[in-house]
Amino acid sequence: MATAEAHSSAIDFELWVTEKADALLRFAYVLTGDHALAEDAVQDALTTACARWARVSRAEDPEAYVKRMVVNAHISWWRRFRRREAPVAEPARTSAAPDGTANRADAEAIWTLCATLPDKQRAAVVLRFYEDLSYAEIAVLLHCAEATARSHVHRALAVLKTTLSKEGAEDA
Repeated sequence: MATAEAHSSAIDFELWVTEKADALLRFAYVLTGDHALAEDAVQDALTTACARWARVSRAEDPEAYVKRMVVNAHISWWRRFRRREAPVAEPARTSAAPDGTANRADAEAIWTLCATLPDKQRAAVVLRFYEDLSYAEIAVLLHCAEATARSHVHRALAVLKTTLSKEGAEDA
């Protein structure tokens, strides 16, 4: 009986992953800003979720539960490896694309600006504006107070606004 139950649980997990994998990868990419890091965070989260699927599947919202696992996996990565990285020079700006890809260029420019934010600020902005989470939900995911989550978003937006204002002044 237990073997059949375990097999059914494994099939349920595989079906769930098939259905949610693309959305989880998109979420992780927006969170991390890097395809490889996104794949690693999702893989870590799904490995843990598989081992705990009986509990995860009983959660009110298994997708939100696993997204939190993705955030936690990325935060763990920050703690382990972030100190080893060295910052690089600011990426070179390219001219506007003549083939009508202005929207894509704008999106990439915005992402380039977001990528310059500190990790927690970028995560807070992604969770607030990409995932449309409340500050209370962001605080839970980032393991901080709600006021701190608000502060992360506020500071990130202030930096982005200042950067955009400076670039606008330089272009004029």
